[in-house]
Amino acid sequence: MLNQAAHNLIDHHEEYPLSQSVSLHDALIFAMVMASAVDNTMSERELARIGHLVEHSPVFEDFDNSQLISIARRCASMVAGPEGLDITLETIRDALPKKLYDTAYALAVEVASADLSVKPEEIRFLQLLRDRLDLDKLTCAAIERSAIARYRRA
Repeated sequence: MLNQAAHNLIDHHEEYPLSQSVSLHDALIFAMVMASAVDNTMSERELARIGHLVEHSPVFEDFDNSQLISIARRCASMVAGPEGLDITLETIRDALPKKLYDTAYALAVEVASADLSVKPEEIRFLQLLRDRLDLDKLTCAAIERSAIARYRRA
């Protein structure tokens, strides 16, 4: 599902040990990168949206923006490995405090909606993320509805 876009993100093969710790910022970026790459493309709009969210979201206020590319590559490396999707989803869940689960989902929705249309692969990824984070459907529906309202054309 993510392999082609993950391989495209990795300029040269880099190994990241699975034991390397993942910060909450890493986990949030992983969720956004996966939402972007799930349809095997990472559009300029999606990449720009990730950059904008990292620059302007309060949850990233103490984040070093120069680390964004290396974290995105680390995510791509994890996803490209055996059982990469499941392992990366587990990593996201384990790295985040429960209070940021809905934040991770909201950031992923923002990236998925960057192209002003959400593809079936992106919907499926959001379902997997929702289930892995054990978010209730009402919370997720509110987040999704909010994105629809923000990006609706006149």
